[in-house]
Amino acid sequence: MKKENIYDVIQNDIMNADINEADKNKMLKNIMRLKEQKINIMITGATGCGKSSTINAMFDTEVAKVGVGVDPETMEIEKYELDNLVLWDSPGLGDGKDADNKHTKNIINKLSEIDDDGNALIDLVLVIIDGGTKDLGTSYELINSVIIPNMGEGKENRILVAINQADMAMKGRNWDYDKNEPNQQLVDFLENKVRSVRERVQEATGVKIEPIYYSAGYKEEGGEQGRPYNLSKLLYYIVKATPSKKRVVYANNINKDVEMWRDDDELLNYSEETQKNILDSVIEGASKGADIGGEIGSIFGSAGEKVGRVVGGVIGGVSGFIGGLFG
Repeated sequence: MKKENIYDVIQNDIMNADINEADKNKMLKNIMRLKEQKINIMITGATGCGKSSTINAMFDTEVAKVGVGVDPETMEIEKYELDNLVLWDSPGLGDGKDADNKHTKNIINKLSEIDDDGNALIDLVLVIIDGGTKDLGTSYELINSVIIPNMGEGKENRILVAINQADMAMKGRNWDYDKNEPNQQLVDFLENKVRSVRERVQEATGVKIEPIYYSAGYKEEGGEQGRPYNLSKLLYYIVKATPSKKRVVYANNINKDVEMWRDDDELLNYSEETQKNILDSVIEGASKGADIGGEIGSIFGSAGEKVGRVVGGVIGGVSGFIGGLFG
């Protein structure tokens, strides 16, 4: 059975919209441009930080597990293509001097690549830190000496640092496994770690970052998938850091298992905010150059009223598709 595709849904809504043919044609041409957009994310971190676990929990797990081989020009940087979402899984540092030198060269080479429009190929670098270890020297070396100095323009908005395995911090003693959340003592510990990482990176590079902590849910490599924590928050930050015109790409690849998104710190409705960001991307991309004004709601099923009402059951192809992204 063919998986439903957001671009087909958008096109269907436009074809059935009660608007003039000229604007309809403009919007359909815009959809073709949207379909050509690709997001390139580099994911890196010290050995054992949980890169694969994070990819498999967040996106299309079967594809991410299998992958599509290794890019011959970057040797050990694995390339996963999930429709228009391209993930570059790069080994971090910490495997010995010779290996570190090779990994560093590969990372720098990939960061220096440009796309057909002359922009940096890599839209976002996600650096994952192991929250269960006290030794973050390798991670700081990777962030401060390898990644940030080689990211080029807009680096402040193109790097995200995430502390994984929050459940294993403080040796796991302060994690409530029944509720799948940290107790207050562990929250304070993790917030201090976030603050420390932010300050050390800014002091060394001048770049302001806003780290978050989460758990991808895997207890050990190859083990059973446990319930993630703050995965919805991590995805929200990833989508927010992505250029607006490209955010629609995520709609086809988000894990549809509701268990992946159930538990978070509840400081924000991350899933709903992510849906809004993706919907804004659809509206902006599809309607560019078309004089549709207030008729946008008639095209995408009251999409102009945002996802808050979509989740509540507003009828419309695009609205319904995006409203059902998280199961």
